[in-house]
Amino acid sequence: MMSAAPVETPPQAPLPSRVRTTCPYCGVGCGLKVTRKPEARDVAEEPGPSSRMQPSDAAHAEPARVGDALEIAGDERHPANLGRLCSKGAALAETLGLEGRLLYPEIRGRRARWDEALDEVASRFGACIARFGPESVAFYVSGQLLTEDYYVANKLMKGFIGSANIDTNSRLCMASPVAGHQRAFGADVVPGCYEDLDCADLVVLVGSNAAWCHPVLFQRMLAAKAARPHVRIVVIDPRRTATAEAADLHLAVLPGRDALLFNGLLDYLRREDALDWAFLESCTEGFAAAMAAAKSAGSIPAVARACGLDDAAVAAFFRWFAATDRTVTLFSQGVNQSTSGTDKVNAIINVHLATGRVGRRGSGPFSLTGQPNAMGGREVGALATQLAAHMSFSSENVSRVARFWSAPSVARRPGLKAVEMFDAVAAGRIKAVWIMCTNPAVTMPDADRVERALRSCDFVVVSECIRDTDTASCAHVLLPAAAWGEKSGTVTNSERRISRQRAFLAPPGDTRPDWWIVTQVARRMGFEKAFAFESPHEIFREHARLSAYENDGARAFDIGALAEIGADAYDALEPVQWPLPARGQSRDSSRLFGDGTFRTPSGRARLVAVQPKRPAREPDEAHPL
Repeated sequence: MMSAAPVETPPQAPLPSRVRTTCPYCGVGCGLKVTRKPEARDVAEEPGPSSRMQPSDAAHAEPARVGDALEIAGDERHPANLGRLCSKGAALAETLGLEGRLLYPEIRGRRARWDEALDEVASRFGACIARFGPESVAFYVSGQLLTEDYYVANKLMKGFIGSANIDTNSRLCMASPVAGHQRAFGADVVPGCYEDLDCADLVVLVGSNAAWCHPVLFQRMLAAKAARPHVRIVVIDPRRTATAEAADLHLAVLPGRDALLFNGLLDYLRREDALDWAFLESCTEGFAAAMAAAKSAGSIPAVARACGLDDAAVAAFFRWFAATDRTVTLFSQGVNQSTSGTDKVNAIINVHLATGRVGRRGSGPFSLTGQPNAMGGREVGALATQLAAHMSFSSENVSRVARFWSAPSVARRPGLKAVEMFDAVAAGRIKAVWIMCTNPAVTMPDADRVERALRSCDFVVVSECIRDTDTASCAHVLLPAAAWGEKSGTVTNSERRISRQRAFLAPPGDTRPDWWIVTQVARRMGFEKAFAFESPHEIFREHARLSAYENDGARAFDIGALAEIGADAYDALEPVQWPLPARGQSRDSSRLFGDGTFRTPSGRARLVAVQPKRPAREPDEAHPL
């Protein structure tokens, strides 16, 4: 480990009175306007980075005073929400108080200086790596991180520590679409855009309670239906949710039977001659095997019986899908968080490929992300199963990333996924773990076991903005991270749209942005040159350059047009969808694959033969879901 220069308080730029930023709640990615009220005191009077606020000070601070000084409204210029806000976004100002904040570093419960805390993290991780190898350490990160935070964490672990043991809480909700997209399209790509909801004639929601989880998009669907009353909404969900209440048809499918239902639909489309044969023959492969698997679903009565549904309801859904060219199928956690989630995703994609409904206006399969930057994390490689910029662990890609980063120790194989990672902590194979911006002792499956594993771990680091969480209580070192409103960077929403998140509050106490914390540790581990970033703008430029590096069009994720963006242009960046290659910048990127060309080796989309699996445990009275 090499020493680094002492931490200095970074200069604070004057805070603007009005900021356009992005909501931190969900994957819709709504634009916000934050305005400082002229009659309120300057919000910059909140304690700055050099203050020495004590816990008692924070306890007596008025949590609402920052929010009282601010007015938050929807941004009419942002294409994700066009000025709309849900109740959560509208109440964001109420979340901006200092109550419960972690305001300074701590080592084993005592307050510490940044220098001391950063040295401790770098030293302990370095010692583990030296004694037990790079596979003995891990990072667990979060879809609440900004893309720039994600990028440097992934670069440090995969590029310079030399292990792929970095995974994100997005694993729990988005790994199924990632794998499903890769199997079908050859790349992790959502082909459509939110505008498709305005012009679809049939909207199918599978395992998605959008009324609660993506309210702005749901209101957009209802507005489209009000403007065009012939539009139909179908909800496929075991529960009768608020979303189902607004549907023309609710299919209360038995849990775990989604793939069987869509296999039945695929076979129905074949029987009713509702397939797009020209598209299938020229643009796809795997059709015969997929159809053979779907045929086993049987007749409409057989499908209905297996799914616990009424024959007439299944028949209506199948008829509507077959007859409606402009159909969008939205799916979310009810599909993704399943032992067979990837197969469910591909069963949905199969019916769209079979009817040629991909990449066209008002048509396509559409994965709705849960967290504000689950998509951005996938772009930079924060999943243990991929490198940066949507690259796999092929030898060619490992060599490419190593050359770009000038990193001799790039990880050569996938690392431990989220559940495996905490199993390895429990087994003592992971000696040091750094958890950023998430609370796995509450949110992981079998959370009590995760907490026990963390308490038994040799060294646990937690970067957080809240002092008292279940995970923070397990930490040997706590690092105070900046919260929403205090940090700048980018996020990517469900329709591949990159938006700027801009700071409008001074960071309180000794809090720092996550990217800064990671780069400071990296420098202390001896990697100063590779982590010489002084701003999120510099990180974003490198991220964009890597997306375009040796990319001849084979990789869908490409934002090379932003690779040389200046600081002022980055600050003023308008929401933009990828791909955005340096060549052909005027090309419309709102919908992909409309030309029938996909990112597989053959250039054809793949229909996947899905063999529905019955749940390992059937629902019963005690466990109805």
